Amino acid sequence: MLIWFVVIYLLASIGIGLYAATRVHNAKDFAVAGRSLPLPVVTATVFATWFGAEAVFGVSATFVKDGLGGVVADPFGASLCLVIAGIFYGTKLYKLNVMTLGDFFRMRYNRTVEILTTLCIVVSYLGWVSAQIKALGLVFNIVTDGAISQEAGMVLGTAIVLTYTTFGGMFSVAILDFVQMGVAMGGMLFIGYLVSGMTGGVETVINHASAAGKLDFWPTGTWVEWLAFLAAWMTMMLGSIPQQDVFQRVTSAKSARVAIYASILGGTIYFCFTFVPMFIAYSATLIDPALFNGLIETDSQRVLPTLVMQHTPIFAQAIFFGAVLAAIMSCSSATLLAPSVSFSENILRNIYPEVNDRTLLRMMRITMVCFGAIVLTFALTSQSSIFKMVENAYKITLAGAFVPLFFGAYWKRASTQGALMAIFGGVGAWLLVELLIGDASLVPPQLIGLAVSLLGMIAGSLLPQWVGKATLHEDLHHVLHHRAAAETHHAPDHPHRH
Repeated sequence: MLIWFVVIYLLASIGIGLYAATRVHNAKDFAVAGRSLPLPVVTATVFATWFGAEAVFGVSATFVKDGLGGVVADPFGASLCLVIAGIFYGTKLYKLNVMTLGDFFRMRYNRTVEILTTLCIVVSYLGWVSAQIKALGLVFNIVTDGAISQEAGMVLGTAIVLTYTTFGGMFSVAILDFVQMGVAMGGMLFIGYLVSGMTGGVETVINHASAAGKLDFWPTGTWVEWLAFLAAWMTMMLGSIPQQDVFQRVTSAKSARVAIYASILGGTIYFCFTFVPMFIAYSATLIDPALFNGLIETDSQRVLPTLVMQHTPIFAQAIFFGAVLAAIMSCSSATLLAPSVSFSENILRNIYPEVNDRTLLRMMRITMVCFGAIVLTFALTSQSSIFKMVENAYKITLAGAFVPLFFGAYWKRASTQGALMAIFGGVGAWLLVELLIGDASLVPPQLIGLAVSLLGMIAGSLLPQWVGKATLHEDLHHVLHHRAAAETHHAPDHPHRH
């Protein structure tokens, strides 16, 4: 019965996604849903930005192991990111009417900055989307009681998400987000209700978690622990702002006001609701301490699904896994769409500038299938946990794209030279420390990258503009050369030429 419920749910999702595809007529429809979505739909799709595999499995498992201090990145940093990004995009970028963040970088700086920042953004999605695919594999493995392996589940999940997203683009993502978030929230609340009855109520679970030190949030150790804490927070809060999926969800709104309100609402709802899977997962340690404490040590991601499979009726299992699939599929579809749109619009279009809109739409779809294959390969070979894959995804955008984006919007003196120094300096410093020192570094590598990026932007913008001056000098020399040649050529006929 459970398997049939999951099959029917997946078929229904594909059907809704393909129906939405009938509204896709051009690249703008595909990328940002024609900028026509109302407040409820945008709020749901902003909420779905983060409510995926990491919220259901990753955050809950990390909370059970490390407490609130361990989940500072998500939901604390992630929810603030949605609020900050929505206000920023709604006030600064919405009126530009662009499809991607790369378009902004080209308009504000030049094509080189556009390509470099787009590459940073696309690469960052590798770990993020892989985490969603890995979670889909875990769900299929558990639902079928091992009949489908995790690896086969990943392949199946990727194929399903690619099917409707490749055809429907942002329209499919938005409509399915609206439907699936209702399923996810309802399902999680129902399971939370059942579990609270098994543990003696919500207050009992909270008191137990408090006594175990799981509700301690702030670090109590040295400055090194504080830096690690701040780095985790800032990586998710700031590093995920220059992200195409956040941008396209916010800017798919029908007005700037809707974009801002939806992002604030979506971020707030996400922050509050993520505590539901955390509550359910921690309740497991009270229901069956021996089993679940053992799982925490071996594979903490299985705590939540194992609790549901072993301690709830079939109906509740169907509700739970329907909710989980809803959350993961809505999240993974948008995060497959985002890098594909960015790569096509900001890199392939620079290589093939003469392409028409229909060809660009085809390029976006082909790119999505190729990116899906790369992500699947990474998910199959990576040994990282879902939470770590998500947390690590945004280090490159924190080091290489955040400073050029914010300084480009708010500092008039920000220059192309400053942006290039920020990108190369930030990413270079982060990679150097990450590869040579790694976890042994007293200061987290991504914070060093952010600091160098900041210095590069300020220094590069205030120093003499060698990039601009060199270009101006060449252009001036070119003009003077042609003018001199023209005057020499026409001198006999025009002796009094000025």
